[in-house]
Amino acid sequence: MLQFQQPWWLVLLLAIPLLSLWFVKKGQAYEGVLRFSSIKLFDTAATRSAGRKARLLRVLQYLLMTILIIALARPQKSDVVRESQIEVIDIMMVLDISGSMRAADFQPNRLEAAKRVAQQFILERPHDRIGIVVFAGQSFIQCPLTNDSNVLENLLSQVTIVSEEYDGTAIGMAIANAINRLRDTQAASKVMILLSDGSNNAGELDPTTAAELAQEFGIKIYTIGAGTNGLAPFPVDDPLWGQVMRQIEVEIDEETLRAVAQLTGGQYFRATDQKSLAAIYQQINELERTEIEVTEYLNVEELYGWLVIPASVLGLLLPVFSEGLFRKALA
Repeated sequence: MLQFQQPWWLVLLLAIPLLSLWFVKKGQAYEGVLRFSSIKLFDTAATRSAGRKARLLRVLQYLLMTILIIALARPQKSDVVRESQIEVIDIMMVLDISGSMRAADFQPNRLEAAKRVAQQFILERPHDRIGIVVFAGQSFIQCPLTNDSNVLENLLSQVTIVSEEYDGTAIGMAIANAINRLRDTQAASKVMILLSDGSNNAGELDPTTAAELAQEFGIKIYTIGAGTNGLAPFPVDDPLWGQVMRQIEVEIDEETLRAVAQLTGGQYFRATDQKSLAAIYQQINELERTEIEVTEYLNVEELYGWLVIPASVLGLLLPVFSEGLFRKALA
């Protein structure tokens, strides 16, 4: 960015066209040493050449004044250099994919609604590393920690409800699996977001013990219970009518999910529809903000030196032109 340290000198530039106008109107009358009533006695080519030389000399004088005035205004080139220090957060999203996630109290079902909200959460955190663990009767790493949002979205879109042979809800093992991915990272903050719609009924590790282990590694867990209160519509295959909706009782172990969150310094949330689920993820997004420290440096380069040199050269050449090469033209 170009700026002037002493811009008031630039006002003098207005004097140059005024000086030129004065010279055209009156100034020439003061320059002649000898006056002639007619110039017909002089060679036409010589008078034209003398006129061109005199005009060139005046242009050079005006140019010299312009350069000196701009130099006095001290032109500067300034650049702002910004250095960013980002406090990265490592986040593992732990997602229930058990059969109960087919329930249609979320549209089109709990799992698809959870995936959509999770995708939006990922897009809003471009600087953080995020990974995905899915679980039912067993837990699996769907995506290791990465800040590549395209990879995350692609792998999240491939998440489906587990087949019946692997069904169940192993919350404790899912937490342990996510801990293994977070415990050795160098991130300033480590967070786990666990969404489930049931109670722990599989795996060798109970959720409370897993939460205590997470606490030892400084991992904060936010838990979300997904499901309406009371009954929820659930698709069932009927041999006569095909797939029909049946009302089933929602059984979420809120006490355990709340205990897991409290043990690790997180919070428990209950989502009863897609809108409330989106609001919960937004709230977590605000609670776990990435801190960016920006330091600005102003680099200033003085440019008047680039004007002083040509002005000095031109100032030395003008007497040579006026008193030497152009002397006959000005006489």
